[in-house]
Amino acid sequence: MSEHTDVLVIGGGVIGTSAACALAEAGAGTILLDRGGLGSGSSGTTAGVVRTFFPGNPLIGELAVRSLATYRTFAERTGHDLGLRQVGFLVLFTEASQVAEFQRELPDHLAAGVEVELITAAEAAQRNPLLDPSTIVAAAWSPQAYACDPAAIVQGYAAAARRAGAALRTDTPVTGIDPDGLVHTPAGDIRAETIVCAAGPWARPVAAMAGVDVPVTTYPVDMLLTDAPAPAPSALPMTLHPSSLRIRSWGERILIGMGRPAPDESRDAWVRRVAVHLGTTFPALAGQRIEHGWSGDLDVSPDGMAFIGRDPARPFVYAAGFSGQGLCQAAAAGELVRDLVLGTEGNTHDRLGVQRIQPGLGVLRG
Repeated sequence: MSEHTDVLVIGGGVIGTSAACALAEAGAGTILLDRGGLGSGSSGTTAGVVRTFFPGNPLIGELAVRSLATYRTFAERTGHDLGLRQVGFLVLFTEASQVAEFQRELPDHLAAGVEVELITAAEAAQRNPLLDPSTIVAAAWSPQAYACDPAAIVQGYAAAARRAGAALRTDTPVTGIDPDGLVHTPAGDIRAETIVCAAGPWARPVAAMAGVDVPVTTYPVDMLLTDAPAPAPSALPMTLHPSSLRIRSWGERILIGMGRPAPDESRDAWVRRVAVHLGTTFPALAGQRIEHGWSGDLDVSPDGMAFIGRDPARPFVYAAGFSGQGLCQAAAAGELVRDLVLGTEGNTHDRLGVQRIQPGLGVLRG
């Protein structure tokens, strides 16, 4: 005899635990499954910053603004302190066209509730003293960026979900999904009225078991570390260069990210390329030894905007493709998933760019 539940959430990262918490608190019988431990997937492969400014995408910014408001009262709700510490977010511009594009988008970012402004190269160097201002023409500055503990977000949502009656089961991979909603696992079968796929890098194969194509790809990333120059600067903001190089303070060291090696590039060659960009933009870091920090996989959508929607042919909801930005959107994403499952979504979903995948038609928004 199979177990029965109103909703089965697949994936125990920030998105899955947020959704399970929102559903359980709304009164839905909820079971969450994860193939490993809670937060063991892409939620652990982050720079540990929640922010609201996303260049080129004010819609993500609106989700992030909603999520940040939740995180400010997270400890009161869940009993888990996120350790929010304001660091700010600095986006560097090396060409006038980048500045013009930012100015075109600025009204939409501000309308979404994002705090961001254009500053001069000299002002950018004041905020990040490692920056060589002669290498940029201007920058965008958003104070709404906070260092945090990603594991605390997962554990906080998990604790609140359990208090609301949800069952969270780790080390329980999904091995099959029948058309009638029967989900198979090594520990037994579970029949769900609605299935929620929040499986991060494994979202596409999990959704495929149910006959749904969620077009996300798995993107491996490496985070690097280097020593701060002496004398060590005060806490550095997260700083993003157009090359995709980004840095921020990490304790007494500096955390570095810049994607991954190109298909025909060795890892050593990629690290050398990172070092060149690093030394050019931040001269005090030139020649510094770069070490491996940690590696992981992200679930990436074609345009960087997450897929949050409901398949029109079956009770299957998906939330995937957050492209390394799930930490910033998790609170709002969980609420959207709840509303899609319970049928309470309204016009706000269209405004926020909720995406639905329709058979044979590809990806549609709104």
